[in-house]
Amino acid sequence: MKKIALAYSGGLDTTVIVPWLKEHYDCDVVAVCGDVGQACDWDGLEQKARSSGASKLVVNDLKKAFVEETLWPLVKAGALYEGRYLLGTAAARPLIAKALAETAIVEGCSAVAHGCTGKGNDQIRFEMGLKAFAPDMEIIAPWRIWDLGSREEEIAYLEAHGIPTPFKKGDSYSRDDNLWHVSHEGLDLEDPMNEPVLEGMLKLCVPPDKAPDEAEYVELTFEKGIPVALNGERTDGVSLVARLNELGGRHGIGILDMVENRVVGMKSRGVYETPAGAILMEAHQKLEQLCLDRKTMSFKATVAQRFAELMYEGEWYSPLMDAVNAFVDSTQEAVGGVVKLRLWKGSLSCAGMSSPYSLYDHSLASFATGPLFDQRDATGFINLYSLPVKARSLMKARLEAESGKGAVPAGAVPAGAVPAGANGSGGSGLKAAKVAAAY
Repeated sequence: MKKIALAYSGGLDTTVIVPWLKEHYDCDVVAVCGDVGQACDWDGLEQKARSSGASKLVVNDLKKAFVEETLWPLVKAGALYEGRYLLGTAAARPLIAKALAETAIVEGCSAVAHGCTGKGNDQIRFEMGLKAFAPDMEIIAPWRIWDLGSREEEIAYLEAHGIPTPFKKGDSYSRDDNLWHVSHEGLDLEDPMNEPVLEGMLKLCVPPDKAPDEAEYVELTFEKGIPVALNGERTDGVSLVARLNELGGRHGIGILDMVENRVVGMKSRGVYETPAGAILMEAHQKLEQLCLDRKTMSFKATVAQRFAELMYEGEWYSPLMDAVNAFVDSTQEAVGGVVKLRLWKGSLSCAGMSSPYSLYDHSLASFATGPLFDQRDATGFINLYSLPVKARSLMKARLEAESGKGAVPAGAVPAGAVPAGANGSGGSGLKAAKVAAAY
């Protein structure tokens, strides 16, 4: 009999997909779940899978890999999709897809299935990951081929098959959660004019106006761009993220209401909670301000944008992403130190930072003249730095004088004359000036 591995969460969609696959493919269904820190009734998940018709449940514990292989690269890159989104859903999908492919191979499956809709980004992320690790395996996406068109029809399908419905009508936002974030979509959020009703919606955070009146300080220690200690205590990555979610959530940190551009071409609106991510990204950015030089920071900002786009688009296992990660890692060798942040009613502010690799020098930054800087050197530097501006100004003055539009300013080269060293032929510089003006 054909065997299909299904990316299984225990939610409404995947609960429906199990009996649907058995009905349409005459197959055994292996439910495969990736544990990336999501809220779940793990003790009852296997019974839930079997009651919907699955032959077995395989749970892959991916929390450590999620943090070390995906979240820390994300923090080091400083990547935010469209300048805001901390990529909570996008970061987890490739790792889950890899585990699904590997499990399908071990279980002897001939196909894999997922519950992503044809409108979403996740279908791309899952299938890009599946093709990276099981390129010849058949992929079944029921939402793209079945006749069910709504949650109501899914519920009716389960009722017709005598299967319990994992659905709470009073709290029916479409949600995704993991160790990094919780997202909320649908219902009143589908109208951009509606202000999100945070109280009752949020899972990790309190609304900022409900946060404590007294601020709280957290101190993070980084080594090579990776957070390794919280408030002076070294800890593993999973525990650190969980603890920061608790601290940040208590103060309403990391709540984002955003309209974003999906890969498939449409816009969607979501409310995201990412307290640990917001804290870590802010602390890491502050430390880079101390440790990275100006041009590296500038170029890295461009790379961060591309990193975010690649992750959002599901290209985590692409050659370009490998190269981008290699560049980011090369910038992090000297990104180490301590950052203190102040958490208060949804806001983050830096309360101090230090690093043994700091490029900040007090004698250079102060207004006083120090041993490393002679203020007289600035004259020659500005003369050289401004040379292109000066040359263009003189060229424009020559052209205006030639056309009779204006007098040649004092110090300008007369029309037809060639400034010393302007070209190697010694001919008229006016023709060259006119050519330059055309550009």
